[in-house]
Amino acid sequence: MSEAFIYDHVRTPRGRGKPDGALHEVTSLALATHALREIQRRNHLDTKLVEDVVLGCVDPVGEAGGNIARSATLCADYGDQAPGVQINRFCASGLDAVNFAAAQIMAGQHEMTIGGGVESMSRVGIGASGGAWPVDPAVAIKSYFMPQGVSADLIATKYGFSRDDVDAYAVESQKRAAKAWEEGRFAKSVAPVKDVNGITLLAKDEHMRPQTNMQSLAALKPSFAMMGEMGGFDAVGIAAHPEVESIDHVHHAGNSSGIVDGAAAVLVGNAEAGRAAGLKPRARIRAFANVG
Repeated sequence: MSEAFIYDHVRTPRGRGKPDGALHEVTSLALATHALREIQRRNHLDTKLVEDVVLGCVDPVGEAGGNIARSATLCADYGDQAPGVQINRFCASGLDAVNFAAAQIMAGQHEMTIGGGVESMSRVGIGASGGAWPVDPAVAIKSYFMPQGVSADLIATKYGFSRDDVDAYAVESQKRAAKAWEEGRFAKSVAPVKDVNGITLLAKDEHMRPQTNMQSLAALKPSFAMMGEMGGFDAVGIAAHPEVESIDHVHHAGNSSGIVDGAAAVLVGNAEAGRAAGLKPRARIRAFANVG
């Protein structure tokens, strides 16, 4: 089996995924294109070496549809020879896109690929692509469908994570993010986003709240309690997991994953491709796994 190495990675800053966010005026395609262009520019990469581009996108509809990976490679001037494919594994889409790109290297099918992801949640909202789960009762009943927020509360309840536990984790996460920025740890991997006039729209993660503390989080109400109780999803979760008597809704806006806009790209290849491109490996992907 061929070894898969990471040669470079780049991402945009994470903009607030709201109409007043710094990246709201930037389309998903423009974000993905920017990440691919930066991979090429930073490495003086001959894009003819890139044999596939795999991008994760959870809601590939509207301006984010039509195989955004292929569109981005063309807009980034990679040439006609570089194909692209969009995948969707919900929140793990971008991560799995890198896994898919690495798998092609490991299998010996390709020598150099790019994996990554893109989402503009301020422009293409959560659930925009629909699906059978939320709209078809037969599918929802058979699969015990519930929104991710209620599911997170169910998991926390089942495995004994209290409100204080998840709040403390969120506080530490915010502190570490702020410290990493202060120490310049993201300086080499974040590519500022500019408008058509060259004016910087965003150069640093906009979603951080380093002032977050346990007291400020304690003032926030659970985000998914009403949805779970009034929407009947608590009952669905308990039916699927009868060992749980009731669901403790511990997640809220301050300890849940962010609603953001952004894109990222990871350059992956085997040893021979790296030598041909004059690049040094930064890491090796040894294995990956998926679970339902």
